[in-house]
Amino acid sequence: MKEKFKIPHMPLAERCRPKTLDEFQGQQKLVGSGKPIRTMIENDTLSSIILWGPPGSGKTTIAKIISQSTNSNFFKVNAVSSGVKEIREIIERAKQNLLNFKKTILFIDEIHRFNKTQQDALLSSVESGEIILIGATTENPSFEVIPALRSRLRIFVLEELSKVDLQEILNHALANDEFLKNLNITKVDNDYLIYISGGDARILLNILEAAVIQELSKEEIVITKEIIENVVQKKNILYDKAGEEHYNLISAFIKSVRGSDPDAAIYWLARILDGGEDPLFVARRMIILASEDIGNAAPNALVLAEAAFSAVDKIGMPEARIILAQCATYLASSPKSNASYSAIDSALSEIKNLDSFSVPFHLRNAPTKLMKDLGYAKNYKYPHSFENNFVQEDYLPPQLKNKQFYFPSENGTEKTIKERLKILWKGIKKYD
Repeated sequence: MKEKFKIPHMPLAERCRPKTLDEFQGQQKLVGSGKPIRTMIENDTLSSIILWGPPGSGKTTIAKIISQSTNSNFFKVNAVSSGVKEIREIIERAKQNLLNFKKTILFIDEIHRFNKTQQDALLSSVESGEIILIGATTENPSFEVIPALRSRLRIFVLEELSKVDLQEILNHALANDEFLKNLNITKVDNDYLIYISGGDARILLNILEAAVIQELSKEEIVITKEIIENVVQKKNILYDKAGEEHYNLISAFIKSVRGSDPDAAIYWLARILDGGEDPLFVARRMIILASEDIGNAAPNALVLAEAAFSAVDKIGMPEARIILAQCATYLASSPKSNASYSAIDSALSEIKNLDSFSVPFHLRNAPTKLMKDLGYAKNYKYPHSFENNFVQEDYLPPQLKNKQFYFPSENGTEKTIKERLKILWKGIKKYD
């Protein structure tokens, strides 16, 4: 291989990492002219911050630019491989730096992986200013960073890079990287490359480099969709089963079903399954939804959801996707009612706020003579002894007489239920 085609040891994403904010692409709400991060750097008025955003959105790059643009000692640790001992050693060095009027920046990548004890170890040093902490995380700090530490930090939210941002990053790499610019690259399927990267600039550049290396022996390098697919094998779907995006996608799916949009439900279901989620988790959530959001408006929804769970458990993927799709579209298309859900919550609230009233004697069971002598089951009216198998009776404690918890909706089967109850309890309960 000719010397000029020698493959660099350093990945393209690292070689192309911006060194100044002017070279940085995207996140203009944070690093643009007059924006907070740029202002902090230009005025050298750094405070401890958390950079929260999706993978490949520029968190580490911003931290490195800060380290290169300020008069500070910079330490980087990864929360996966670092412990309290290493943190305390850095803090001791920071104290010495302060004596020499020098700041210390501690950059913790994946700070959400630090446990409570590790985060606690940072508190006093962050508060006293011994260290300036920059934490990077893909997870919601509200859940993953302890409140005491979070209150001492400013949180900046990074957005997923836009298609325009990614195209600029791609163009810059092809035009300026010492390795790529010396090759005869005549065409790249930019649209597909950007799509397959899932919005992650690091993945975008690394896929590009891998595709180019695969075609390196050719006089003219053309990066087609087929070549990219061969390199990648599978699109990079943003889905972490332990992370926030997991909950975001599940939330979108549930809300789409609740909102009676089968098309949106199918889309989010596809995203979830393509991300590798356990299909039984989805089936389990649909059982809950069938009662919570559909209830008696379409009682068969619960039956189908339970059957779907059982079938998915027996069949497994990939065929389970068909079962989940049938159930999801049925639930989304069904009439909705949360009357049963509201009823149980209302009853539980009543129980918490009032005394535990005794069961009325006529409703108690009387399996022994003593119980009968005490009045258990006395004057109980057996419904099947009356016309239409019904009799107006008091089934609640006297203190809650005629109290209502369940208010059927006008939707689906529940409308029929409502009409029946209105007739049975006429003059006693209101179903208007």
